[in-house]
Amino acid sequence: MRILTTATEVASVDDEFAIDGDAVPAEYLSYDLNEWDDYAIEAAVQIKEARENVEVVAVTIGPERSEEVVREALAKGADRALRVWDDTLEDRAVLDPTSKAQILAAVAETEEPDLVLAGVQSGEDAWGATGVALARDLGYQWAAVVNDLELDDSATTAHVHRELEGGVEELTEVDLPAVLTIQTGINDPRYASLRGIRQAHAKPLDVQSLSDLGLDAPPERLRHREMRIPESESETEYLSGSPDEQASQLATVLTDEGVIDG
Repeated sequence: MRILTTATEVASVDDEFAIDGDAVPAEYLSYDLNEWDDYAIEAAVQIKEARENVEVVAVTIGPERSEEVVREALAKGADRALRVWDDTLEDRAVLDPTSKAQILAAVAETEEPDLVLAGVQSGEDAWGATGVALARDLGYQWAAVVNDLELDDSATTAHVHRELEGGVEELTEVDLPAVLTIQTGINDPRYASLRGIRQAHAKPLDVQSLSDLGLDAPPERLRHREMRIPESESETEYLSGSPDEQASQLATVLTDEGVIDG
């Protein structure tokens, strides 16, 4: 059995940052493994540990910098890793879900996985569409926002719980091969051990371009036009002093604002 799992690199900004044109300068950014993908990787590794003859392959789409997150997947138990990047993508501020899905589908067509596990969304864009679009491109069965997963003994069917709106959960069965998008909370992602980190850096990392996958550069479907810091419509007042003093100040503020009677 082969499981393909995504390992997306996401950027976060420092508490204090600036905007230069339509971007945040690199000195204000830090990069890490996408939280939702971390749960997907853990789900894949747990299946590998519970069964025989399971291979976990992690894939990321990104520049050389993103090798750190895919090697993190290796350190946590993935067997192989693949990074896809191309010079034609270098100047893209936004890579839309359809383009990501097409690239991942080309990888999947080569790897022929029985199961694809992807995070529900990325912490940057939060579209929540890439996994479902990937299932469409592959012609696989799919289930989105999965918060519980169990394979039957023959590994031909996945029994999944899906998180729906309003706190409702759906129990359903999905025939493999399938794409499942994994929700946070499905498990407890492990920390990479020092031994795992050393082994991850010793493992080869397959780097492929779009042409290697038989793809042309996808059209630029989305364009990043503007970035700005939202204007605050309210002011924040900090209360100082002892708890009793802060409580007294808070009571005064609430009285002045008419929230409570004086």
